[in-house]
Amino acid sequence: MSTVTVLPTGISPADVLAVARGHAKVVLDTSTLEALATSRAIVDGIERAGRPVYGVSTGFGALANTFVAPERRAELQHALIRSHAAGVGAPMPREVVRAMMLLRVRSLALGHSGVRPLVAQALVDLLNADITPWVPEHGSLGASGDLAPLAHCALVLLGEGWVLGPAGERLDAGPVLRAAGLAPIELAAKEGLALINGTDGMLGMLLLAIDDAAHLFTMADVTAALAIEAMLGSDRPFLPELHAIRPHPGQAVSAANIHRLLQSSEIMDSHRDDVAHAVQDAYSMRCAPQVAGAARDTLAFVDTVAGRELRSVVDNPVVLPDGRVESTGNFHGAPLGFAADFLAIAAAEVGAIAERRVDRLLDVCRSRDLPAFLTPDPGVNSGLMIAQYTAAGIVAENRRLAAPASVDSLPTSGMQEDHVSMGWAAAKKLRTVLDNLTSLLAVELLAGVRGIQLRAPLTPSPAGRAAVAALAGVAGEPGPDIFLAPVMEAARDTVRSRALRATIEQEIGPLA
Repeated sequence: MSTVTVLPTGISPADVLAVARGHAKVVLDTSTLEALATSRAIVDGIERAGRPVYGVSTGFGALANTFVAPERRAELQHALIRSHAAGVGAPMPREVVRAMMLLRVRSLALGHSGVRPLVAQALVDLLNADITPWVPEHGSLGASGDLAPLAHCALVLLGEGWVLGPAGERLDAGPVLRAAGLAPIELAAKEGLALINGTDGMLGMLLLAIDDAAHLFTMADVTAALAIEAMLGSDRPFLPELHAIRPHPGQAVSAANIHRLLQSSEIMDSHRDDVAHAVQDAYSMRCAPQVAGAARDTLAFVDTVAGRELRSVVDNPVVLPDGRVESTGNFHGAPLGFAADFLAIAAAEVGAIAERRVDRLLDVCRSRDLPAFLTPDPGVNSGLMIAQYTAAGIVAENRRLAAPASVDSLPTSGMQEDHVSMGWAAAKKLRTVLDNLTSLLAVELLAGVRGIQLRAPLTPSPAGRAAVAALAGVAGEPGPDIFLAPVMEAARDTVRSRALRATIEQEIGPLA
């Protein structure tokens, strides 16, 4: 098991994935502990001086002008966590909560939050003990950061609240902490606020989504190539010189992938010199790189935004090295909300064009001599007819989910927080769009495999052979109808997994 070391300069996206999905251990570097102690010393000095500072000696939100006596400031921090842990709904996935906790450690470690080292260490201890707070899906507006979700995490540090059990059940946090040998912590001035005033939930979901989208966009090139091959399409629209004259980088990458995937195929060779072959393929075939490539370029933008956020101090107020404590708006999730919405739009269209190729493959009038619905015996058998219905329904859902969340602000906290980002909602629905895209590519994978099988005895490309082999155990050969849901689940697993891609890359080299 790998180890992620948190430095006062931050962490990488790979570190977040290692902790969220690989359960890597986390350690705080000595320099991080020093940065935390230096920042905390400034807050302690403010406490001794008795200066009014938001979140240290005042209430929160609309209560920012309410002075809190020194003897009640620890109570203030605990009350903050309890009152803000107000989420409802099903629990967020374990990987999202782990990412969120690590990212809060990262923000504290940058040394501008004024917390004691033991607070950051307490979050690290939860991660290393594999204790995951139960964080309800509803509660965050994306400003001031992900308050409610982070409060549910912080409440566990106090020995209160709930955690996820091994089977996803809800357990009381206190006994779980005791069983792991961990003790609740007592918060000091500002520490409760520092634990919850961040964009860590939406950023965690965005980083996970970026990793998923990068893989799915490559798999979209694979399934597009399979469909084009099965439909006797042309590989000429994917020649590099045709994309060099429209220099969008993502388009060139997708075109190069598809062109390579279509080589060394008897199916493709069978119609290269056929004068009756279509002069131009349909848009869903010919324009595959233009759509998938635009999605890749969108992903590159989103990756840049997430990288900037990963280097950002997201707290309010922040403690500056010169001793000032200043209020900021850096907790506002607009950059992440916009990015998540943009990527959801792009991913929805990658799925939409895939469904159009599926429909074409199944239509006897457009599939270039393939049998109706890809069954050798249409009429008695329906083949993949209803698989396309499923795909169409998912495309419709993705279109609804592609409507931006980030334009839907609602004022809160007595109009003190009068514009919010909805970044949490944007990131959460992005993950749903990507899960739906996995299903859409699975249907295209299955349809492409069936079409290639029906072109026998012509042998397909290396990608076609690998795809047929990957589904052979559940899909079998074209024939009488079978229970289709398990086959579609297996196709989903094949798209989500990196195994098919790895097999293809062994044959034709790396895909971008």
